[in-house]
Amino acid sequence: METFGVVVIGAGPGGYPAAIRAAQLGASVALVEKEELGGACLNWGCIPTKTLIASSSLYAQMKSAPAMGLRVEGASFDYAALAARKDKVVRSLRDGLKQLMAANKIKVFKGTASFESRNRLVVEAQSSGSSSVEIGAERTIIATGANSSIPDFLPRHERVIESRSFLGLQSLPASILILGGGVIGCEFACLLAQLDVRVTVVELLDDILWTLDADVRRVVRQHMEKNLGIRILTGTTLENIAADSARVRAAAGQEKLEAEVLLAALGRKPSLEGLKLANAGLCASAKGFIEVDEYGRTEVATVYAVGDVTGGVQLAHAATSQGLVAAENACTRRLRKNEAVVPNCIFTSPEVATVGLSEEEAQKKGSEIKTGKYMFGALGKALANGHPVGFVKWLADASTDQLLGAQAVGAHATELIAEAATALRAELTAAELAHTIHCHPTLSEAWMEAAHALRDEPIHSAPRKKK
Repeated sequence: METFGVVVIGAGPGGYPAAIRAAQLGASVALVEKEELGGACLNWGCIPTKTLIASSSLYAQMKSAPAMGLRVEGASFDYAALAARKDKVVRSLRDGLKQLMAANKIKVFKGTASFESRNRLVVEAQSSGSSSVEIGAERTIIATGANSSIPDFLPRHERVIESRSFLGLQSLPASILILGGGVIGCEFACLLAQLDVRVTVVELLDDILWTLDADVRRVVRQHMEKNLGIRILTGTTLENIAADSARVRAAAGQEKLEAEVLLAALGRKPSLEGLKLANAGLCASAKGFIEVDEYGRTEVATVYAVGDVTGGVQLAHAATSQGLVAAENACTRRLRKNEAVVPNCIFTSPEVATVGLSEEEAQKKGSEIKTGKYMFGALGKALANGHPVGFVKWLADASTDQLLGAQAVGAHATELIAEAATALRAELTAAELAHTIHCHPTLSEAWMEAAHALRDEPIHSAPRKKK
């Protein structure tokens, strides 16, 4: 039996970086993956969806070219070609990961891992005719991620699908019902509406993207409804769902709905099936997660867990950071805590990005805060680009001026949030940010302007009305 210093289970955005970091620190490393290197994020999530969104956004811009003084005649798209490009991007990145594994001398096992004991694993090969193999593990990092699924109350039919199945389609439906107005549902809604699909979103809660500040939600919903033509039904359930060879029918309150496809976008569940955690002295929590401390350690000294299986923030970049921390803690005597500042990006139209506290979270904590906002409609670069929708907003401690949170909604918000995340991690004050020179004309100037506004010293916006 071959024994490794570190065995990583799962080659997604939490697992493969952990394997690379452990190898850099001198450990012998094995990486076990039952499907493809890169996991769900690279193969059936982040990368393929954002590749399609890039195409759909460009098509939407082509249709709106007259507003920029341009004429584009006969704009059209070939979805099969879009899908082929998506697959090419995924293959390219996956091939790159294979090269990285080889370059770092990481041994990759293709199969499903399970614990025989806390320091011994069995890898069952996926292909028929292949035998299982036992490997030893001085330390193990569990990074098996999460899976999308179809709830039990939905009919099992080819026209009722989840996000992974949707990404395998070679042609688009003319109409779609999306069950769930969270991040996944709204991203797919915008992607499809930009490609001329008739979209209806049904959400049980009173609004879409419920975890965002109300002013951010308002901008996104208004754009989705008025500019993209998406129907959004909130505060209602989808009932009497039936599917046949032609369409899916359902009811939302008193309204009858039908579409060619129903997309279930109701979140993801941790992937722990087959791990046999009990053999390692572990068990999942009541909610189905593996509990870890701030260092990524489980209750078993030799076993760590990172990413979606831990019940924390389900974001690929958070899993990557946790994977690096777990690898360092497993391979050295120095303990490093998981990063606390985690930015969040939503690739709707317009984009949304946040980091740190929201206004609602600050209020629940009883924090005295002050806020500063700057609208893209007043920003030179945003107007020049033809994207005046949205704003950036800072939250700061009212007594110390330290920045506590930030939100951005609008074009390129997912790129802009990096500055805000850096500012929060560095514990900058609003004054320090406001006094930092930003290039003109750029979208990033909005952060500087918002910091000035937070301090009641606005330069390119009107002062607040005195009470």
